[in-house]
Amino acid sequence: MILSVNGVAFRYPSHLVLKNVKFEVDNGDCLAILGTNGVGKSTLLKCINKILKPQRGIITVDKDEVSQMSLREVAQKIGYVSQNQEKGRLTVFDAVILGRKPHITWDISERDIKIVNDTLKTLGLEPFSLRYIDELSGGELQKVVIARALAQEPRVLLLDEPTSNLDLRNQLDVLKIIKNVVQKQQIAALVTMHDLNLAIRF
Repeated sequence: MILSVNGVAFRYPSHLVLKNVKFEVDNGDCLAILGTNGVGKSTLLKCINKILKPQRGIITVDKDEVSQMSLREVAQKIGYVSQNQEKGRLTVFDAVILGRKPHITWDISERDIKIVNDTLKTLGLEPFSLRYIDELSGGELQKVVIARALAQEPRVLLLDEPTSNLDLRNQLDVLKIIKNVVQKQQIAALVTMHDLNLAIRF
């Protein structure tokens, strides 16, 4: 398996959020975590991505413990799409190439540019590469954020409510893209959702 979460627990000062969480996600698999707001879905993703430190449990990616990785190593192995969409005066290309940052030691290489162009093509974003992200629709912007995470060449893709605030057509489009990319690249994906009907379609 790629991702293993074993016995993870996390408590905020006021209350326990995660208790003895266990699961595994293998190559080419997408696992959806369902639940209403406030039950700890986002907290779990942040624990996996080393944004938060769980009080108990072990999280591994390709059998390497996340707790022992540097933040750079985590970013090389885990792509994270949060609920907070970014705005700014960046072009789509520039926004996506930021995903290469964990791999760039000195300057942007031809390989980095190729990875970004291939990712834009995969997500159907090539026509928008020179558009500014603050000019995009919600669905287009969400694809850009996902593209940036994929440009990291992660082994694990974490997506926190990736379809929130999108209409049904864009929700289905985004989920289809995620599923296709995960299977094609043989990575693992963990997706939080609150809509059971949408999860069934996924």
